[in-house]
Amino acid sequence: MTAIPQGRTRRAALVSAMCALVVTGTGLTGCGSDDPDAGTNGVGKLTAAQIQAKTKKAADAAETVRLAGTVVTNGTTYTLDMRLKGDGGTGSVTSKESTFRLLRVGEHLYLKADADFWTDQDGKGGASSSDTAVADKLDGKYVKVPTDDPTYKRFSGFTDKNVLLDGLLTLQGALATDGYHEQSGTRTFRITGGDGSGGSLDVSLEGTAYPLRLVRAGNAGTLRLTDWGKDFALEEPSKNETVDYGQQLPSS
Repeated sequence: MTAIPQGRTRRAALVSAMCALVVTGTGLTGCGSDDPDAGTNGVGKLTAAQIQAKTKKAADAAETVRLAGTVVTNGTTYTLDMRLKGDGGTGSVTSKESTFRLLRVGEHLYLKADADFWTDQDGKGGASSSDTAVADKLDGKYVKVPTDDPTYKRFSGFTDKNVLLDGLLTLQGALATDGYHEQSGTRTFRITGGDGSGGSLDVSLEGTAYPLRLVRAGNAGTLRLTDWGKDFALEEPSKNETVDYGQQLPSS
């Protein structure tokens, strides 16, 4: 009989001892189990349709979320870092030409950007002296956007938790499961639409079945969803930080 190397014997004994310690100390079972669903919330045992329904329900029930990543819409790529709750949101949006901040409290939407943003909205440059004067007034201020201004419709959706999640968490095509994965140290289970061409969604296997990573269909961006349920302050900017333009915004 071939002798078992002494080092391997020690390692096996150590593993057995650690397993016994975990079971004895916490009442847990399944140490050394090959069951990938052991210790999870059970999402991996559901169908793709059930997982999508469950994660939408969890997302809708959460008070807050943080979305970070890219969204491609109407041919423009936006990089988002937004914190959202039921009555508004705040964060930054970066497009090819500029970076600006959005803040919405209730129906009040504010946009904060530098002068270049206001003078080059159409991307053609060549701003007039009057445009430059207006841009200088708005530079670095929270500009209150009139609700009937095209800019309001264009950007308010980035601050609306329900609008964003309803649009983002729906995969296209036939749903299917794509096994066990991991996102930033958290175990996930992935579902896909249209064999992957319709997007994919990683859902947490730990705790509540929140969506943690979304790859949108048609190469339309990738988003990370974090800080579920973590509250944050959402307040109107002070008067000295704000400009109420009072009419249609320039070049919007």
